[in-house]
Amino acid sequence: MPRAVDPPPAPRSAQRATKAGAKTKKPRAKRPPADGQVRLTGDRLVVRTPDNGERTSSGGLLIPATAMPAPKRLMWADVALVGPDVRVAKLGDRVLFLPQSGLEVELEGDDVLLLRERDIQAVQSPSSDGKDHPPGQYL
Repeated sequence: MPRAVDPPPAPRSAQRATKAGAKTKKPRAKRPPADGQVRLTGDRLVVRTPDNGERTSSGGLLIPATAMPAPKRLMWADVALVGPDVRVAKLGDRVLFLPQSGLEVELEGDDVLLLRERDIQAVQSPSSDGKDHPPGQYL
């Protein structure tokens, strides 16, 4: 039975640390307050898709989004956010991807798609000088 003058026993984790001669862990640093910014991890991209999903044919006929064959139709979208490990796309580029490969997310009241870099089939950069194609090798 413990006496009233004995100090209370230390927790087992503290006993192990002192027995092995290891240093005690420091408390975690306080995190800065969240400012509402979204930072993506890895090779992730957030793209904004066209609002209604409808398109027009070359003859001017309106084709509703429900008439579009889902699994084989690729889609263009604008890049809204880019993760730190993305190599092929930048903010403001247009990317071609299969819509079923992305995850739908609501971000700041807008519905956007979260993609991985490997799901992107093509990238179209905006031309700043008005030329259609950048100079270089043509395939």
